Amino acid sequence: FTRPLTAVILTSREQFKSAFPGEPLNAGPTDDKEVIMLTARDIMEKNVISVAPDTDITSAAKQLLENHINGMPVLDGNGAIIGILCQSDLIFQQKEIPYPPIFTVLDSYIPLTSSQKMEDEFKKMSAVTVEQAMVKEVVTVNADTPVTEIAGLMVEKHLHTIPVVEDRKVIGIIGKEDVLKIMVDR
Repeated sequence: FTRPLTAVILTSREQFKSAFPGEPLNAGPTDDKEVIMLTARDIMEKNVISVAPDTDITSAAKQLLENHINGMPVLDGNGAIIGILCQSDLIFQQKEIPYPPIFTVLDSYIPLTSSQKMEDEFKKMSAVTVEQAMVKEVVTVNADTPVTEIAGLMVEKHLHTIPVVEDRKVIGIIGKEDVLKIMVDR
């Protein structure tokens, strides 16, 4: 007599503890249950919509809206990721021009914020191409990154879209909806 193996998909340590009370966290399969930790590969969208750095902002905004996506990777001519453009980057352009806080001393004005930060904000607000508006320091994951780590990155770094990369090439993309679907599909 052999019992069938039941797969249990877990996305956190808390789920493991509730599914296998009393078992150490480093335990392997328990009795008739196998533990499967979801990774980026399991939830990523493989048909990635991307954009070139020289694309004009209006075209990029249309692409985001028509495809109902929050963000898309910016790829160079070789297909390597060089940035990411999200709806929030485009909404930033609608922001009111900030007046820097200043301190006056003896008829002199001393700005209380970095002039570089102000310059960067003005450049982003006046961007006409994707390259001028995109985020250049892209947070990426690989296909074997656990979903728990991806969720943590999204929460801690306020990200809505994370590219899945292998050798600087985008092989997939994960949005907040992809992570939420796990909860609904259980």
